Amino acid sequence: MKLGPYEIGAPLGAGGMGEVYRARDTRLDRTVAIKILPAQLSSDPVRKQRFEREAKTISGLNHPNICVLYDVGSQDGVNYLVMECLEGETLAKRLEKGPLPLEQVLKIGREVADALDRAHRSGVVHRDLKPGNIMLAKTGTKLLDFGLAKSAAPMASLATAAPQQSPVTQEGMIVGTFQYMSPEQVEGKELDGRSDIFSLGAVLYEMLTGQRAFPGKSQLSVASSILEKEPKPVSTTKPMTPPTLDHAIRRSLAKDKEERWQTARDLALELKWILEAEGKQAGGGLLPVRRIGGQSLSWVLALTTLVAVVALGLVWRGSKQPQEALQFYAPVPFSASEVVLAPNGRTVAMVANQESSSKHVLWIYEIGTVGARKLAGTEGATYPFWAADGRSLAFFADGRLKKLEISGGPVQTICDAPSGRGGAWNKDGVIIFTPDARLGGLYRVAASGGTAVAISTPDTARGELSHRWPVFLPDQKHFLFLAANFSGRREVDGIYVGALDSNEKKFVVAATANASYAAPGYLLFYKDNTLLAQPFDAKSLALSREPTTILTDIQYLPQVARAVFTASDNGYLVAQSGSEASLSQLVWLDRKGKAIGTVGKPAVFGNVFVAPNGGAIAVDKVDVASQNTDVWTDELQTDKEKRLTFDPSIDVVPIWSPDGAQLVFSSNRQSGFNLYVKNSDGAQEEKLIAKDDLDKLPNDWSRDGKYILYTRGRDLWIVTVPEFKASQFLKAPSVLRNGQFSPDGKWVAYSSNETGKWEIYVTSFPDARGKWQVSTSGGEQPRWRGDGKELFYVAIDGKMMATPVKTGANFDAGTPVALFQSGVRPAISSNDTFDYDVSRDGQRFLAISPAPQGGPQPISVIINWTARLNK
Repeated sequence: MKLGPYEIGAPLGAGGMGEVYRARDTRLDRTVAIKILPAQLSSDPVRKQRFEREAKTISGLNHPNICVLYDVGSQDGVNYLVMECLEGETLAKRLEKGPLPLEQVLKIGREVADALDRAHRSGVVHRDLKPGNIMLAKTGTKLLDFGLAKSAAPMASLATAAPQQSPVTQEGMIVGTFQYMSPEQVEGKELDGRSDIFSLGAVLYEMLTGQRAFPGKSQLSVASSILEKEPKPVSTTKPMTPPTLDHAIRRSLAKDKEERWQTARDLALELKWILEAEGKQAGGGLLPVRRIGGQSLSWVLALTTLVAVVALGLVWRGSKQPQEALQFYAPVPFSASEVVLAPNGRTVAMVANQESSSKHVLWIYEIGTVGARKLAGTEGATYPFWAADGRSLAFFADGRLKKLEISGGPVQTICDAPSGRGGAWNKDGVIIFTPDARLGGLYRVAASGGTAVAISTPDTARGELSHRWPVFLPDQKHFLFLAANFSGRREVDGIYVGALDSNEKKFVVAATANASYAAPGYLLFYKDNTLLAQPFDAKSLALSREPTTILTDIQYLPQVARAVFTASDNGYLVAQSGSEASLSQLVWLDRKGKAIGTVGKPAVFGNVFVAPNGGAIAVDKVDVASQNTDVWTDELQTDKEKRLTFDPSIDVVPIWSPDGAQLVFSSNRQSGFNLYVKNSDGAQEEKLIAKDDLDKLPNDWSRDGKYILYTRGRDLWIVTVPEFKASQFLKAPSVLRNGQFSPDGKWVAYSSNETGKWEIYVTSFPDARGKWQVSTSGGEQPRWRGDGKELFYVAIDGKMMATPVKTGANFDAGTPVALFQSGVRPAISSNDTFDYDVSRDGQRFLAISPAPQGGPQPISVIINWTARLNK
């Protein structure tokens, strides 16, 4: 049989869109593959249209991983496509033999992602990505079959049982297609390239595990699984899978397409990076374990040792200890801003960003396992601490101290804590904590809830500004805490011991961050960029011998005087690596979230404000060496930086006057934080304009120049200009912040946590009459567009939101719309109140983003860290 110049040979396969044969091109004497749409199918206009679509689609794609189209023709009512003949087998056929080796999974996945990226850039969505449409040819991976339109069969027709079949999709069976459909495809919604990314995630999962990501006995159960269930972790089947690959697959399979990889290129680059990283390591996803100060061990030996320790419940101090400390990296795919070991010495609570979000959440990691699990309801969590029984965690979020049982159950509020700075929970159910970074002292409250009572007051006469990071000692009555200065007087900072039943306060050691106690008697503390350990008697409360250096590469946050480490009584120590993790970069983003430029070099920034004329910015910046925080300006055209304040104190939140000639900022150079103004050219000394016994932070300067809006404690106040007369504007039902004047001066937008989470509201000005809620599911940091027609804010999941508004005699807000994932760095200090600004036309956003560090920084786990002590 011949079709034109092609001699038809043996059949190669068949499917719902036609039959494929081996053929010979008599003109060029080469072997080709011919896909035929038989005459009986050519009469079906839908199938014919799809067949023609495939021809046009493939003809426009030129990529080494996409099957090449040579010719298209029609003869005697038979339509056909002529393509390259590929020697090999489909991925579906290969999967009949079981899962693929890791290297092959990464290589095939990267090549398919590259092919999809080429298609998507050409405006083509595959819509039927599955193992049967991926050919493993001798020349490399080839993506086939671009002819199918999206499938969205009525759900009522899906209840029929699917026939028993091999793990391979049978060509043309709708059940095979369903196994790899995205949630939006199952629901019949509009599709884009992210639907193909979901399908590729399901294929990667199956290549790696040999199992379907979304199994089911019927098409209805498969569809339900895709829409509602998460696949079993890859680690349950393949425990040696690199956590970075597990993360890449989970992100591909996110139900919400906004949470997936946004382009196939991003996924291809991630798979390429993992493949290259695996080629440089011994394998398996754990970085090599090493002896501290000794020679390297294989990660296999270290993991075996670690699992044995956990499984047998070995306590180092109760057994013969190894001669050296062993260090490895926790196999989790993120950097942590906080790590806290549970009383059992094995479970670690971590604070890290959600995937594709700038909001922190709590994760639980069991030492000796791969990966971590997220705790629901903990968005925005900071500084967790364990109950003495290890069953519950307390943490700070939404201006509250909260708790939850890690086995499950709802998050419960204990009490207010506007800007919590650590806590400790003893066996009697007593919690000591710092509820407010600005109020400074420690408080106690029952874990069941109630009114918090002050138990310590900073000694302001000697320069103390805050007591924070409490840790109970073994008697459950005494506790360690840090007394911090934050104004450049390093001699003030130190670790003290306090007590629940007295006003006792005893100095222990000079330090610049939190401390930890570990049995049988060691104090770990941070000083001069080093984690030190020293023998400590918990009864006499005295140190002995000299301190020993334990770690130098450890994350330190100077804004809050916090070093990210934790130790347990069984000889484990966990620390977040990355001494420069606190650095941020000022990044310009467009309305789609694309980075279009940067300002200056990475530094420790707190707040950012664009000048009214758009030609300069003002920021507050921390000098890591001196811990001094000052106001700086930057001329955008010349990128010329200028330091504006020089006092050895904390100068923060610099806000421009409407003419750009002055800046108002807050400083603690006198008792508490007060308001000052200074010429933006630096030609005038700072002038104090508002001072009393409560801390104040500026929020905005009205466009007519007559009012400065600021927070005083928990309320919103105004000070008139030039009289500098202060008065209350809005009393807080709970906590207010982020106040912003509308451009016409008739309205004020602000954030309030009165409902238990931060939301955006608007009220009238100068008389606060009425209240309108703008955000619908959480929001912070409102910013007005220059013409007052849009209000921007950051949602609880980190998305930049835009709400159309109408102002004038009345206020009206439209429906908020998500613009992009903001990438704004989570606030660190209580003074971090404005982490982004927006150009007056609303087209560009200047965000304080985490400085690039080449991927997540590793989390160090050390076994028997005490072996490093000077004996």
